[in-house]
Amino acid sequence: METTQWHIELYLTEDGRTTRADAVLRTSAGTEVRHSGVARRSPEDRDVPEIGEELAVCRALTGLAHDLFEASVADVEDNVGTDAQIQV
Repeated sequence: METTQWHIELYLTEDGRTTRADAVLRTSAGTEVRHSGVARRSPEDRDVPEIGEELAVCRALTGLAHDLFEASVADVEDNVGTDAQIQV
């Protein structure tokens, strides 16, 4: 059995009422996939930074998963030479 490691790094930036999360996936083969997510606090909402961080990270990771899925489908199609019908 062989084990490889992939790493996801999350970078969070807050600017006033906006929180941005950048998710970066690095594979053991050297591939890098990135996606960002943003959360905006409404002026009437209480200032609870963790909520904005959670939402921004969730959006970044969801986008990252979608991008990785799309890359996987493209790789399968390149290898089989036809459209792939892959479901998550």
